[in-house]
Amino acid sequence: MNDTREILRKIRRLELRTRRLVESSFAGQYHSVFKGRGMNFEEVRPYTPGDEIRAIDWNVTARTGEPYIKKFTEEREMTVMIVLDVSASGNFGSIRESKRELAAEVAAVLAFSAIHNNDKVGLLLFSDKVELFIPPKKGRMHILRLIREMLYFEPQGRGTDLAGALEYMNKVVTRRAVVFLISDFLTGDFTRPLTVTAKRHDMIALTVVDPAEEMLPDVGMILLEDPETGEQIEVDTSRRDVARAYADLAAQRARETKRLFGARGIDGIELRTDADYLPVLRNFFDRRGRRLAA
Repeated sequence: MNDTREILRKIRRLELRTRRLVESSFAGQYHSVFKGRGMNFEEVRPYTPGDEIRAIDWNVTARTGEPYIKKFTEEREMTVMIVLDVSASGNFGSIRESKRELAAEVAAVLAFSAIHNNDKVGLLLFSDKVELFIPPKKGRMHILRLIREMLYFEPQGRGTDLAGALEYMNKVVTRRAVVFLISDFLTGDFTRPLTVTAKRHDMIALTVVDPAEEMLPDVGMILLEDPETGEQIEVDTSRRDVARAYADLAAQRARETKRLFGARGIDGIELRTDADYLPVLRNFFDRRGRRLAA
């Protein structure tokens, strides 16, 4: 069990780092690329020349004998859901940090961006079952709780059931939300619930990748173990045909996942344990901003 003081220190360090990043880099971009659910009716006011004819409130106009129009304001408040994979494969990391640690830090940046924009943020953690659901709320203390759970929650399951997690979210989150789905996507078929989620919500898929999952290091005979199933296999990494087959399989899996998202209009972001995520997030916000402005 992690020491409580060290947990608090780590959460505080992560808060300070991610808040600085948000305030210096992402707050304005976040505001511009994520829109509210629509328009709120504010009031009626007398018609003036040049007003949009379609905005006339005919009921009020009929009662008063003078033309009035409806005034609307943009509904800025949004609901943001972070759907985070906490299966055993996330504990893997061959560079500086594990995939789960990287995922948690990026999720923290997104969460602080959301509350900086006065949005509500919720969290769903899943493995081979839904491990934890925290309904969307606002506020710093709420975000700190989410960060603690993302970093230190101990799941009961080891496998990955992404389909089940999406089906659960589709039931409990009934209003349109911005959904950040963070996983390595090393799982079975989740096409059907993904399609439903993409239609209901503004969905962004963040794929967490470690380089050792793409290419075997040449270190001779090694024992590989699937962290989710415990299955083991002995592999001779010095054999070029073995290394090539491993790399080809990883590349094929990545292409299929990318096609799956693209066909449903889901924005994709690749997070790597061997690379800084800041340029990746900035590029995502820039691309999305240009697309919305077009």
